Amino acid sequence: MILEIVSPEATLFKGEVTSVSLPGVNGSFQILNNHAPIVSILKQGTVQIAAPSFDFNKEVAEKFIRVNDQNYTLEIASGTIEMKDNKVIVLAD
Repeated sequence: MILEIVSPEATLFKGEVTSVSLPGVNGSFQILNNHAPIVSILKQGTVQIAAPSFDFNKEVAEKFIRVNDQNYTLEIASGTIEMKDNKVIVLAD
């Protein structure tokens, strides 16, 4: 599935991922390939991204924390997520 993370300043990430875990207001949840459509509000916390490879824009690479070759995390203050047609869009603050 495609994940796109957008902040007010820039697009932080756009690429193919295997899963993304998000800090929802009612608890953390994970989205996998072919997940049902969903819209949710996010609270302060950690977005966990799993992908076979990562290609970050140099200007925003310092915002991500490398866990290992296939996992990165990103701290957010709040946001919104939409999953539709195998594309996840995260609007993050």
